[in-house]
Amino acid sequence: MNELVISIKNAYKKFGEQVVLNDVSLEIYKGRIYGIIGRNGSGKTVLFKSICGFILLDSGEITVLDKVIGKDVDMPKNVGLIIETPGFLKDYSAYWNLKFLADLNKKITNDDIKNAIRRVGLNPDDKKAVGKYSLGMRQRLGIAQAIMENPDILVLDEPFNALDEKSVEKVKKIIKQRAEAGALIIVSCHDREILDQIA
Repeated sequence: MNELVISIKNAYKKFGEQVVLNDVSLEIYKGRIYGIIGRNGSGKTVLFKSICGFILLDSGEITVLDKVIGKDVDMPKNVGLIIETPGFLKDYSAYWNLKFLADLNKKITNDDIKNAIRRVGLNPDDKKAVGKYSLGMRQRLGIAQAIMENPDILVLDEPFNALDEKSVEKVKKIIKQRAEAGALIIVSCHDREILDQIA
């Protein structure tokens, strides 16, 4: 199981005069859950965006599955992610939001979509527009989107934000199940106790 999936070497990124990532190096292996904790503004989200190819480093290198981000590929494949507040089409239901996204890759069935929605405690047959969802419901839908295609890599930036206790337990269970299935999970969280339980 000691398969290296993500290698970060001397990652450096600054915005203006502010250095956000300063010589960060990590090796991240398959089938494990890695927890990242840090105060607001410490660079967690920038690191995650760099891994996913949304932000390019000023220097250093990030390799995902032997492909250098920004050189060999723009973005890594087979990654499920939740970074910052999930954005959805507000006038459509949870199911139709995920269906639009699933149709881009054509990897999963309608039943797979519905199952992902159920796993986070939402009703896939509910016609309610996502724009009328609470913040916690949108967060859960974002997690359903991240897991629906059973990705090999999950990048979850503060996935427990706005979740009630019951939903936190559901998401912890989902994360552990994905790791047991061989996925690599990187999760940031400001709650050290939650990370100690899963990472």
